[in-house]
Amino acid sequence: MVSLSTGGGTSAVAASAHAGCERFRLTDPLLTRVSRRALAARLGHPDASAGIPQARWTRALTFEALVHSPDFVSELLTKAIGQLHEPRPDGVRRAACAVSVTTTADELEAAHRCAVHDNRATMLVELAVPFVGIPSDVDATPVKPDFAIVCPRREDDSTRPVGSWLILGDAKDYERVRSRIDDVRLLKGFLQVALGVESTLAWGRLPAGMAVHRYGVLAVPRNAFLQPEAVVERLDDHRAEVRARAAERLDVLGSFGPRAPADDELVGFVTEQAAAFDPTKCVTCNLFGYCRNQLRASADPEDLLVEIGIEPATRPCLRSLVAGTAVAGTADTGTVPAQTLAQVSATLTGQAQRTPHRRTDPAGLPGTVNVVLAKSDAATLGVHGLAIQTVGTGGAGAWTYREFLAPQAPATRQAVMTTLGEALGRLQTAGVHPLNLVVPDTTTADLLVDMADSLAGVELSRLRWQHDLDAGREPLTFDGEPAALPDPLSEHARLAVSFLLEEDRARAMTLRHPVVDLRAVLGRHVVAGGPAVDSGRLDYLLEWAEATTPQQHRDVSDDVAARERTSGARLSNAESDRLHEALRGRLADPVEYERLVRQSLAYKTDVVDRTLAVLAALPVSRLRDAHRALEGDAQQVWLRRYLLRASDLVRFSRTSQLWRNVQVEMLDADALCARQLSVLTDPRIAHDQAQTAGVREMAFANVVEVGPVKLRIRSRRIAAGSTIVLLHVNGRACAEDPATTVKLQQGSIKLGRLSIGPLTTSPTADAADAADAADAADVLGWAPVQVPELQVGDTLVVADADWFTTFRTGHEIAVKRPSLDTRAAPRPTCGPDSYPDDPEAHQWCCRPHEVAEAEYSDLLAERRQNGELNPQAWPPLIDTDRFDTPGPDGGTDLETAASGAAPADLTLDDLE
Repeated sequence: MVSLSTGGGTSAVAASAHAGCERFRLTDPLLTRVSRRALAARLGHPDASAGIPQARWTRALTFEALVHSPDFVSELLTKAIGQLHEPRPDGVRRAACAVSVTTTADELEAAHRCAVHDNRATMLVELAVPFVGIPSDVDATPVKPDFAIVCPRREDDSTRPVGSWLILGDAKDYERVRSRIDDVRLLKGFLQVALGVESTLAWGRLPAGMAVHRYGVLAVPRNAFLQPEAVVERLDDHRAEVRARAAERLDVLGSFGPRAPADDELVGFVTEQAAAFDPTKCVTCNLFGYCRNQLRASADPEDLLVEIGIEPATRPCLRSLVAGTAVAGTADTGTVPAQTLAQVSATLTGQAQRTPHRRTDPAGLPGTVNVVLAKSDAATLGVHGLAIQTVGTGGAGAWTYREFLAPQAPATRQAVMTTLGEALGRLQTAGVHPLNLVVPDTTTADLLVDMADSLAGVELSRLRWQHDLDAGREPLTFDGEPAALPDPLSEHARLAVSFLLEEDRARAMTLRHPVVDLRAVLGRHVVAGGPAVDSGRLDYLLEWAEATTPQQHRDVSDDVAARERTSGARLSNAESDRLHEALRGRLADPVEYERLVRQSLAYKTDVVDRTLAVLAALPVSRLRDAHRALEGDAQQVWLRRYLLRASDLVRFSRTSQLWRNVQVEMLDADALCARQLSVLTDPRIAHDQAQTAGVREMAFANVVEVGPVKLRIRSRRIAAGSTIVLLHVNGRACAEDPATTVKLQQGSIKLGRLSIGPLTTSPTADAADAADAADAADVLGWAPVQVPELQVGDTLVVADADWFTTFRTGHEIAVKRPSLDTRAAPRPTCGPDSYPDDPEAHQWCCRPHEVAEAEYSDLLAERRQNGELNPQAWPPLIDTDRFDTPGPDGGTDLETAASGAAPADLTLDDLE
């Protein structure tokens, strides 16, 4: 007998971000007889980064326990069956299969009998099914679906069950970002379910009359309390992919024979397999270090481009640059995006590339609040600590630090919002406007917005339940459970929550930035060498920005990756494990825990301070005030929402259809304004736009003569008769020239003393021959009112003047400012008495939350009385709002969930 590890239903087959990599697929434990982590060690490059933090593993086990818990079996089972439009069962039961193939067969038989004879549905947990295609005489680990549902199966016209359905499922502890789960992670989960389906069908031990359903189900966390929710999807395509991947592995297994390969055979085998290396995705693979080392040791110029993550289609254009046979800006590299070209140049020279873009961001200005967080891996919204710094009219204040001994508790989220609200309130009192939170990465921003969304949901529920009490009704949750009335949001917490939900709505816009990502700001001015994914860390980008001597990108990458602390909200695995042990380990020490949290926050605040110092030395755009004015105007609308308590606690996904329809024109205007401002001020963006075939408004031009000016326009759309405006000369923005005037008007941003004029046909009579005549036909005369200083050979970026608003002066253009929301938000004329005095006229602009939720509460009560809500309704209704209302026990105590150590052979890919 040969013992094989099939990898079960994890990423071993196709349910992985690495399934497109042949080396990953053919180094499966089923083939090599060792885990990938052990294989990496045998290859001489042990994996030190792809493990699972202990707190994250604890949370995954906690969620799986909740899926299996009797408290949630009925809800999860019935909602899954209901979404598949199956009849309502007369009862539900739960059974455990003890991770035994024999017990699984027995329990399936018992569940089938209950479905057929008693019309009851069963949830089975701890299943085990032989891996599809593995011969019965081979001792191999089974596929282990997290759960399965057996329910009655009826024909269309039957009143009694004629058999049963088997619905396979998997528990996936996904982190929700802004109340949603991205489709890529759901795809991976359903691929794992499909593997269970294929293995079950191939097993041949199903009871007569039991059929495997074409749909599968994922149990995912509904909210911060990890309450499971059923998501269903048809598995036809997933099953086809799983079959193909499984067949590929079994073919290779047959060629290996029964003997486990020796170490030298493993090395040769792994080396022969093609690796689809991508530094963005491969970092969670155990073989990442081995594959990267192969690329680093190679002398092939293209392997360097693979190592730093350059897209395959772009590599041929850059090969000669890496080989040293070309320079940037030549014909070989002329079509490469400016950002990519700067990344490669920085890698080769060891020096960060400074972009010509000038600062338009508000970082460091009065009205900003700098924020860093230490995120807990034990919960989606968990926070170990917070540090903030307020920048007022007198400059930046001192950093304030807070540590939280209950990272997952709702009270911690309240404390975070209260702290932020106090800082924002002080700036408001001082008359500073607009306001901005400055964070080191997008994860920090997402975490803050998610926390605000959670608290807003609780507050809206509280308003409804309070109205129920006032009306003499028992307050009930969406699912009909008794509701516990939470405490109301404090005034400071309400301010922060309202501001962060404004950030959530503003993300639909391009020009809006209530929350500023400091890493993105620095990345607009500094391009680092090495993989672009490494520049996703602010401290990595900062190392390049501060360097005064050339660096080796590999040394910087290895140094930053090995650091125990991170600049963003997420912690390194080692730091996360230390905090988890100090807080909940066998030797828990609150004093040591707070010291570790303070050290983590101190590193992050130091990075922010140094970044702000680097930014302070950079030139400021002459259009920075215009960007501040656009944000300030939009925040006036938000401020009216907040003061009138009108829709300020509604995230973008819950806005009304009317509001979204109104936003369409505003979104288009915002996108146009953002694009025009960016090409006016950023030579890199203008360069990339001008060389894009689908862009009609801009083009490159070369100066042929200067007295008078004659240009060769590289465009078929901008021709004789067109009026053009000069945007850039040799990578220098004309809008940033001191002679250019900038004026903020009520409806536009007006720029003057620019070179604008029509293109005219240039005479060709003097051409020596036909070839010269054809060449001269491409040369057009240009006579702008404001004549620029040009030289023959200059490269220009020009734009069709009709794309902007022009004036009779002949040297001015205007960029139209986006209009503000005046139809589905409080208008300047709305006040506290507007809605009470005229509810009909003000129902869409300034109706207070208290009124809206009271009306919704009455509607829910009426529907519940009519049997149209859970638990009376069938199929059960799904709570699309997914508010953070606690479960039957008042919430899940994640702090006391027991767990063992995370298995060494699993990675985060296996959890997500």
